[in-house]
Amino acid sequence: MDKRRIGRSDLTVAPFCLGGNVFGWTADEATSFAILDRFVEQGFDFIDTADVYSRWAPGHAGGESETVIGRWFAARPRTRDRVVLATKVGMDMGEAGKGLSAQHIERACEASLQRLQTDRIDLYQSHLDDADVPLEETLRAYERLIAAGKVRVIGASNYGASRLKEALALSASAGLPRYECLQPDYSLAERGYEAELEPLCRAEQVGVIGYFSLAAGFLTGKYRSAQDAAGRPRENRVAKYLNPRGFALLDVLDSVAAAQGASPAQVALAWIIARPGITAPIASATSVAQLDDLLGAARLTLSAEVIARLDAASAGGIEG
Repeated sequence: MDKRRIGRSDLTVAPFCLGGNVFGWTADEATSFAILDRFVEQGFDFIDTADVYSRWAPGHAGGESETVIGRWFAARPRTRDRVVLATKVGMDMGEAGKGLSAQHIERACEASLQRLQTDRIDLYQSHLDDADVPLEETLRAYERLIAAGKVRVIGASNYGASRLKEALALSASAGLPRYECLQPDYSLAERGYEAELEPLCRAEQVGVIGYFSLAAGFLTGKYRSAQDAAGRPRENRVAKYLNPRGFALLDVLDSVAAAQGASPAQVALAWIIARPGITAPIASATSVAQLDDLLGAARLTLSAEVIARLDAASAGGIEG
């Protein structure tokens, strides 16, 4: 399988990233282990999580996903060196703090390392821009973690183009570590990234690993009405796509998938993988069967004609 470089770093990964947000939440530990086992058995190597996963769930405090992954590493000692591990810092962790101050980053990194049962984080990402903390303070904190061998490469998530550009310029002028990767909300249903962030990332050679690559599951085709989404964990996120524009996109996805002998999810992910400048889409699975379907996207090649058809069906995204 062809590997893709994360920005200008020395990290290379397969073109699909497994999202860890469901581990310890909608996928229990045994199911999570089975998904992770199958993922690496199939030759894939890129796993993304965050310290805050899954603090939003009742009774959860955050750190549940990292804890499950850490237990998996402990139970499968040889897997750690086969995986490029990404996690994030900055979201509200309650009493443990939030933001991108040096103190919080360094404290949160130690907590993540303990939960993950590892000595280093391959890709450590600022989960959310923090306008209250100077960029230099944040980058120097990462510099110290890199020097200590606790972090290899840094990235950013949910940054606007102007702030990402400012951070990259500061890294260049001050000789500080640079954000080698950006994690935006990006899918056939959400194409706002393309306006300003895409040209910046391509010009600066910043890797891109989009989240919600399947629009919270909408692009799998399993939500075709409000009734389909009712009571599901992603109900609120999917609701905005349940409109004529969203359904029209699903119709095109269905047609393309049938012609390709693929699933709608595979087509939606393959479209992202084919996009210039993309390192890998991120998607999560709550069963091995679901994972197997998603992994098929990395082996699916879409023609220029099919890509143009999908572009036209999703131009501008489908919100509203």
